[in-house]
Amino acid sequence: MRTHGCPRCVSATSGAKAGAAQVCSVTRSFQWLNVTYAELPELSALEHVIKTGAGQLETRVVHQVDSGSGAPLPVYAIALGNPAPDVPAIGIFGGVHGLERIGTTVAIAYLQYLVTRLQWDVTLHQQLETVRFVFMPLINPGGMRLGTRANPNGVDLMRNAPLDSSERVPMLVGGQRISARLPWYRGASNAGMEAESRALCDLVATDLLTRKFSLAVDCHSGFGISDRIWFPYAHTRTPFSHLAEIHALKDVFYRTHLHHPYIFEPQSSQYLTHGDLWDFLHLRALETPERIFLPLTLEMGSWRWIKKNPRQLLSRHGMFNPLIAHRQQRVLRRHLSLLDFLSRASCSHLRWLPQGEARADHHARAMAHWYPSAPGA
Repeated sequence: MRTHGCPRCVSATSGAKAGAAQVCSVTRSFQWLNVTYAELPELSALEHVIKTGAGQLETRVVHQVDSGSGAPLPVYAIALGNPAPDVPAIGIFGGVHGLERIGTTVAIAYLQYLVTRLQWDVTLHQQLETVRFVFMPLINPGGMRLGTRANPNGVDLMRNAPLDSSERVPMLVGGQRISARLPWYRGASNAGMEAESRALCDLVATDLLTRKFSLAVDCHSGFGISDRIWFPYAHTRTPFSHLAEIHALKDVFYRTHLHHPYIFEPQSSQYLTHGDLWDFLHLRALETPERIFLPLTLEMGSWRWIKKNPRQLLSRHGMFNPLIAHRQQRVLRRHLSLLDFLSRASCSHLRWLPQGEARADHHARAMAHWYPSAPGA
């Protein structure tokens, strides 16, 4: 990766109509960055953080997205910490779905938190000697600019991997190839992955799957009442290959955070899908059995925001994002603590990963908890 210390300048949207009359909620959530925002405030905020951390962050543009209007939008990959292949790594991802802006907001806020601490916190510098951070906070800037779940080609990136479920999936939501005019479109069967999907997979393959231990967190929001931490699989109800390790991580999190809002569960407990990128990447990681890759999805429940402000249902963005500033700030406070825990768990993985009889015990407890009806549970 090359150091990128001069991000492109994003000019302010021209015209009085697009000016002060439309101060969006995402803009308000980033006011503490003291940035003048353009039509895509998340990208402006990310570039401001990159500029603030210039010289300490390794940044590159892994793809340029043409959304049909304006200049191409960059997809950034940012890294910091020890690049040695023998240290663990954690990846923070967001913005796979353009409507779920809060995921990108959380990922950028955590990167800003680290960049600010680099200026004064010696303990963070010590931590960075033992872990590698990788960020891709805005994977689908074209979809975010257009206000769509899919990318500008109409493809749902989280249904886009070359992986079919062996079991029945719900109609449409499980992924469909009927038309890009319908939601959850997977792309044509004879087409390769979308460029944004390939960029994500390439980054994970080179920066995470090359290590003995790595963890990924993909930040989303969904139409639910609870905050959930999903682990694979989405394409099958077969138990996850690293079930004992996930159960041990859950245990150490629950013992460390006695009061938390999260439900740990396999995504298959909610629904099955075709083409899940994290399932695809985990199966790829299993080709090297001695390596452990734990991909997690933070699914922030949006129903509580809607319940407190039903008018959000009148906005397409309101179904997936908190539109009131103080609720956005509360979301950031809540989830930055989770990301900080997961970063510490990554660099300290040897102290909690179960071995021998302990691993067998965690596996048995996980089967009883998450797969009670499975044979042998």
